[in-house]
Amino acid sequence: MKPAPFDYLRPDSLSDVHAVLAREGGDARILAGGQSLVPMLSMRLTRPKLVVDIMRLPGTADIRIDGSDIRIGCGVRQAQLMAWSDLKKHQPLLAAALPWVGHAQTRSRGTVCGSIAQADPSAELPLVLVGLGGSVELSSKRNRRALAASEFFTGAMSTARADDELIEAVRFPIRKGGAGTAFREFGRRHGDFAIVACAAIAEEKGTRLAIGGVADRPSVREFGALEGSGLEEALDVFAWDLEARDDLHATARYRRELVRRIGRETIEEARRCRV
Repeated sequence: MKPAPFDYLRPDSLSDVHAVLAREGGDARILAGGQSLVPMLSMRLTRPKLVVDIMRLPGTADIRIDGSDIRIGCGVRQAQLMAWSDLKKHQPLLAAALPWVGHAQTRSRGTVCGSIAQADPSAELPLVLVGLGGSVELSSKRNRRALAASEFFTGAMSTARADDELIEAVRFPIRKGGAGTAFREFGRRHGDFAIVACAAIAEEKGTRLAIGGVADRPSVREFGALEGSGLEEALDVFAWDLEARDDLHATARYRRELVRRIGRETIEEARRCRV
């Protein structure tokens, strides 16, 4: 299929983007890497009146340390973040998850913020952002605001972004001293969206596990210092609380078993990685 007719605009500044979004609202869609939007346009799953291309906006492709966060602008491609020399030092969990995001070809075009905007419940970057307690910077002609990742994702392919807002940047917290992290994923093929993905952060005060691919958005639970049968029981409760459903990729029972097994392995690996 071919996309339904739409107008195309390439603004020169963020203020121009804000003005367009304020005027067009839900009739406009932002084009960054296009790895999600272009297929949706081609299949006519979305039919905007206007596509706003932001990939040449100045100052949007920056990665920088800002306080205790890694701030990633809306123009940063996934491959650019993977190639950033300080990534593993500052946030090893993000470094471990990125190779599982699509393929080399899609990472060379897809943006970090684009994946966050898409809010696919099986995607790796939203999972890591929620697991680490990151945040999303939103800007519009009206104002600027920051939302915790746990508040930003509201459901499958659904976020708290208003129609006139742009995701200007996302923030991943820098690794805390001594923390151990681990990422594991199971899918039909490498590069496919996950059937179940797990991200664990082990700190002195306890261990946190984030699960993607099961519920309609990434889910997080604290496991403290639980081990052995206590950890097994807590993981079983978590697996049932996610309310998995059967689909063409896996049964609910299969997903629950993956949460129990991969979840335990990911937690144990993160604890071993503590320094």
